[in-house]
Amino acid sequence: MAATQDKRSTSPANAALRIGLASLTALLAVNLYTGAPLLAIWVGSRVQNGTQLTMSTVAVVVAVLVFTVALLVMALTRVEAAYRVVTNQPTKRRTAPWLRSMRGERDEFERRPLSGPEKALVGAVVGACLIFQIWFFFFSGSPIG
Repeated sequence: MAATQDKRSTSPANAALRIGLASLTALLAVNLYTGAPLLAIWVGSRVQNGTQLTMSTVAVVVAVLVFTVALLVMALTRVEAAYRVVTNQPTKRRTAPWLRSMRGERDEFERRPLSGPEKALVGAVVGACLIFQIWFFFFSGSPIG
């Protein structure tokens, strides 16, 4: 069994590459819900003249947000594909659960463990939720007075 394993999967360089790809996934995931909206609002503030909100400013904010989110999602898919290549995971196309047959003819449903990028995404979202809850309950102060 050991003779048939790929030498790349156990090398320190491969482990460092996997950790780097997982870290990049976490960074992209955090920027998906923090960096992209902040960048869109900042660009909108540079377009805005005066204090009255205009529809052109709203359109710029929405356009920048859509563009940056699309860019980040494409980057996430490429990082996940690179992770699959590095870890020698199969790259076959998966059928979405809502597109699968409900008749039970095919036994396609199989439990599979989360991949590295999926773990990084879950960790980033759970971490953000925990940080928000800690801030909200302990540091935000009471608006009632």
